Amino acid sequence: MANRTAIFPAGRQDLYEANKYSAAISSGGFLFVSGQVGSREDGSPEPDPEQQLRRAFENLNDVLAAGGCTFDDVVDFTVYIVDPEHMLDTVFKVRDEFWGEPPYPTLTGIGVTWLYGFHFELKVIAKLPETAS
Repeated sequence: MANRTAIFPAGRQDLYEANKYSAAISSGGFLFVSGQVGSREDGSPEPDPEQQLRRAFENLNDVLAAGGCTFDDVVDFTVYIVDPEHMLDTVFKVRDEFWGEPPYPTLTGIGVTWLYGFHFELKVIAKLPETAS
């Protein structure tokens, strides 16, 4: 089995420890990021859906940075959306603020009925940058 290294963004490790999972795992040249939601520092949902999605992207970027990556390193992107019929326009609007330039990552959108009080969850796989030997 490949070596696995747990990755945590600064200041939020207690939330992950309380729920018994890693923010991300670095393994085999990739960073596998757990689903990120638009939670405030205390773990509660950001109330406004658009701001919640922005915060989810910011939380995602914090985890990517802790793993030595940026959004440009993302190769696979999955978004879970509660009520996609009414929230998809919000996803497209906010996504464009964070998405970057082509080539874009692969994208899978999944409509769900519940996300523990959140409207969105973002899950990605990123290619770890190559380091000079």
